[in-house]
Amino acid sequence: MAAEFVHLHVHSEFSMLDGAIRIPELVAHADEMGMPAVALTDNGNMFGAVQLVHACKGTGVKPILGCEVNFTAGDRRDPQNRELSHLLLLASSQEGYHNLVHLVSSGWVDGMAAYDQPRIDFEVLQKHSKGVVGLSACMGGYVAQEILNKGPAVGREALAKLRDSFEPGHFFVELQDHGFPENRPLNQVLGKLAEELELPLVGTNDCHYLERRSAHAQLVLQCIGAGRSVREMEAMHHHSSELYLKTPEQMASLFAHVPEAAKNTLLVAEMCAGRATPLAEPNLPRFAVPGGASEEDYLRALAVAGLGRRMVEMRGRGETFDEKRYHSRLELELDVILKMGFAGYFLIVQDFINWAKDNGVPVGPGRGSGAGSLVAWALRITDLNPIVHGLLFERFLNPERVSMPDFDIDFCMDQRDRVIQYVREKYGHQSVGQIATFHQLKSRSVVRDVGRVMGMTPGEAGLIATMIPEPVQGKSVPISDALKQEPRLKTAYEQDPKARELLDTAQALENLTRHAGMHAAGVVISEGPIWDHVPVFCPEKDVYVTQYHKDDVEAAGLVKFDFLGLRTLTVIDIATKLIDRRPDRLDNPLRIDAIPTDDPATYALLQSGETTNVFQLESSGMQSLFKQLRPDRFDDIVAAVALYRPGPMGAQMDKDFVHRKHGRQRVEYPHASLESILQETRGVIVYQEQVMQIAQEMAGYSLGGADLLRRAMGKKKASEMEKQKAVFIEGAVARGHTREKAEEVFDLMAYFAGYGFNKSHSAAYALITYQTAYLKTHYPVEFTCATLTADKEKIDKVVRTVAEARSMGITVLPPDVNESQIDFSVVYNPDDAQDVARLRHKPVCYNGQVHDPMGPKVRFGLGAIKGVGTAAVEAILEARKGEPHPDGHTTERPFVDLFDFCARVDLRRVNKSVIEALVQCGAFDTVHDAIGVHRAQAFVAIEQAIERGKRIQSERSSGQESLFGLMGHEEETQTYQHPGGSFPVLDPWDSRDQLSREKATLGFYVSGHPLDRYRSELLRFCNATTESIAQLDNHRQVTVGGTVEGYRERRTKMGHTMAFFHIEDAYGRVEVIVRPKPLENAGLREALQAGQPILLTGRVKHEQDREAESAQTQHKILLEEATLLSEALHERTTSITVRLTVEAIDRAKLDSLRAMLEQFPGPCPVSLELDHPGSWRVNIAETGLFVDPSDALLTSLERLFGAKVCELH
Repeated sequence: MAAEFVHLHVHSEFSMLDGAIRIPELVAHADEMGMPAVALTDNGNMFGAVQLVHACKGTGVKPILGCEVNFTAGDRRDPQNRELSHLLLLASSQEGYHNLVHLVSSGWVDGMAAYDQPRIDFEVLQKHSKGVVGLSACMGGYVAQEILNKGPAVGREALAKLRDSFEPGHFFVELQDHGFPENRPLNQVLGKLAEELELPLVGTNDCHYLERRSAHAQLVLQCIGAGRSVREMEAMHHHSSELYLKTPEQMASLFAHVPEAAKNTLLVAEMCAGRATPLAEPNLPRFAVPGGASEEDYLRALAVAGLGRRMVEMRGRGETFDEKRYHSRLELELDVILKMGFAGYFLIVQDFINWAKDNGVPVGPGRGSGAGSLVAWALRITDLNPIVHGLLFERFLNPERVSMPDFDIDFCMDQRDRVIQYVREKYGHQSVGQIATFHQLKSRSVVRDVGRVMGMTPGEAGLIATMIPEPVQGKSVPISDALKQEPRLKTAYEQDPKARELLDTAQALENLTRHAGMHAAGVVISEGPIWDHVPVFCPEKDVYVTQYHKDDVEAAGLVKFDFLGLRTLTVIDIATKLIDRRPDRLDNPLRIDAIPTDDPATYALLQSGETTNVFQLESSGMQSLFKQLRPDRFDDIVAAVALYRPGPMGAQMDKDFVHRKHGRQRVEYPHASLESILQETRGVIVYQEQVMQIAQEMAGYSLGGADLLRRAMGKKKASEMEKQKAVFIEGAVARGHTREKAEEVFDLMAYFAGYGFNKSHSAAYALITYQTAYLKTHYPVEFTCATLTADKEKIDKVVRTVAEARSMGITVLPPDVNESQIDFSVVYNPDDAQDVARLRHKPVCYNGQVHDPMGPKVRFGLGAIKGVGTAAVEAILEARKGEPHPDGHTTERPFVDLFDFCARVDLRRVNKSVIEALVQCGAFDTVHDAIGVHRAQAFVAIEQAIERGKRIQSERSSGQESLFGLMGHEEETQTYQHPGGSFPVLDPWDSRDQLSREKATLGFYVSGHPLDRYRSELLRFCNATTESIAQLDNHRQVTVGGTVEGYRERRTKMGHTMAFFHIEDAYGRVEVIVRPKPLENAGLREALQAGQPILLTGRVKHEQDREAESAQTQHKILLEEATLLSEALHERTTSITVRLTVEAIDRAKLDSLRAMLEQFPGPCPVSLELDHPGSWRVNIAETGLFVDPSDALLTSLERLFGAKVCELH
């Protein structure tokens, strides 16, 4: 029997941090209670509308779509109007749904003036009230607030005005009783006013959770949202345990004194339930076709013309091809596209992609199954020839399975927004929006949040949170699973009442929606304003985001376009621009899409495994696979990309492929007729497309039907698999195969289909892999520079790239005030640049070393210096400009020194802290080295230089040039004394201090490394580097030397201390974990916190990167022992050699050397060697001195004679 009550006022989890109801559970509860319908009325949004409709399918519950909007009686656009109350709206027809969508959206679009919450007003309500039922809402409603604050008379006027804003019979006076003191007196006034105005009553419960027992959890949720503790909220009496989904009987009892109030909910349900739906057929904007042609004719014309241009390009490259085959495939695809009604979709996509390509925005060659379309290739949507690479159109668009096509497009990360802006301008700003994404209260974070509002310290809650295992492949481990998997968590739950309450409450709130955001890639384009179709919200002014997420927005009829940002495209773009500026390529720009895919040198690089910064090949696992595979053709890269995933690797498919390629395993085919399909993968079924082709070849499937088979195999649905197996066997037998062989092949297909990868996607991404490998091979300096620029915010990657560059023989120069740009740049050897015409050898990276006749070097950008912002860099570049030449170009006028710099730059934008950073990182080294000034001198002179600069600029602006201003720095001088400014005479910073300042300003070392002085010793003491541990076996014991970065300690549940830090050497850095036992050694802890280089011994630990989708690994070290490197040297050094050059030696220096050595007496004998660079070296004599090989001695020697002056034995 149907219940005689329907809940009309319900807040789900989409009333962010206020509602604790999950929509599927809401519908299930309503169904159990026999309610014929249920409403969803979240705060100011309709995020859950589509979910509600889906959840109601197959149940006895009909959905009522609604919203509790914020309302003001004044002007919603007036920032001085601070009034905000509530109003409940429900859709009673499809037109009412669209009006509701418009009302909700209007609050966000132009009702945010006074608050960060949306508001509507009478103006917009009266325009869009048709088909909308209104309820006067809760105690926070407009009418209730008027009564409570201004009295019944004013409330009566408010009620009448609202009544008149809706259609007759579409407005109800809402009664609620949650035990608040105001409820019953307010209800009496509302009942009286309703009687006077002849308005119907309706009784509701303001539902925020499903059951009474969840009241505390919802209070905690509200506290998280409000930033208050539970104790504070309870003290404010701002809570009730009655806000749950009560039974019809409870509601009838609650309103027994006004029985019509409960019964009228059925009347409202009759008006609204199932009367509106957000679901709709796909709706595309009309594409403006020139000349009045139809979309279909225009698409056909563009595709035919585009294919013609592609063929011209192919002939220009000397390729042979069957022209008839291309035209036939094009017509087949066009017929399908036009018959399915997707001409407009293809026109829209090709338009913004071609705009991007024609306007300098790098676009990827393709992504996903769309790369299998010849029409897409002809239109320049993709850049991979699907016929050459054996890609299938039906994998993308299947005429036997009607669904919208879906092109995922990769754009350069830095310029993606330009394309979105173009789309906004073409289709109208209000017709283009992005898609919502919802952030949830995940297991670890919700434990911390709940602990905070319950009054626990961050340490207490954090301790429980860290017992929950880390996310696996980006997915949080549920608290319930963690209690089973983690014994410590289970023990805490069972033995600590506080922990039990924390975890129980956190589980109740786990995965509820915390807040809504904007999807990074999803874009929708609508015909007319977006809110004519779906509701929107605005995270910032004039940015429209659909309130439905990616799946729901498509169900609601809008077509989603994925504008993805790919960092590698940024790298390729920067690299090609740098290459085109090479003196030997000025008239021959590089076309990355035209490079040969059979370049032997590129394959040699791929085979070497030296593929740091090569797209998809940065992990040690992928590098290992390529070294084993030794690819020598493009198909090998495509296959490797498809195979390097957990599934295929777990099934040993990668090993089978490698062994078959190199003849260590026999290549076999399931049937001789399948050789042509599986030959490229040596008999291994690697791609989904191969499954489709096997079905076509062996069982007579159409490719459309084969796609359905592929999907069924991928889903592993038993009933569907049985049907498909029968069809396959019947088809195969009809084509002359035995039933046994058909069953065998089907089972083999079903097995591999679970691991098969989309070949179209693999081929498209393999092309990007090859392109980056080609750039690294032939233009390694430019590629390195581009990588550094793209990764400049990622210190770990910069450190690794700089280390690799140096190992390849690439010179990486520090920032320079005269040569650096805002980003990293490439500088060339001026002498070699004169001989461009005679250059015969192209640049290449061979056997890990760079050979480039142009002698290029990478120069750090000024923008890479910490504390030097864009405004400061722009001021420096402006001051560096010289006078324009008659031909239009402008030469640069270099700075002479610090004083000249301060006299010319805008000191409002380039302040003292900026100049200090420039000096400390070495940006003045080039100009100051020429006049014998070191960094310490320049640093002390900064204040004087700034004061002098301000004086000169002030005089210049007033039209008075002082004598010093006219004379100063017109010519370089070799003395410390300059007109108007001087550098003090003082000792230079020692190498450790200088490197420390570099690290502070750049985040890494440029001119050297603290370990440089110990290079030969580290070779003796260490058996690994931070780079080489990636290639070592798990649990292998290693000894590594380096500096400690980011040391931090953490207490465990048992009260023990663990530590974490990174050890950094000249090759990169890795994380080190210190368990409690080693930390009990006070000497070890002191060594780790001393700020000096250390020598550590530990075990290698390889972990899957749980945040990554692919099988990436992280490399760590579990520390066993550590000591200061200086102490290790002290213990193991038996003698010292001091090595001086002829130019550096004189009697005074020798006397200083002896005096210094005598200050550090000890057991090690000292010998002296004299070097004549490039000529001879002679051991002069034993000095007769014995010293202590301390760090202090080495520092003193370096300060007097420079780096690498001594060698320890």
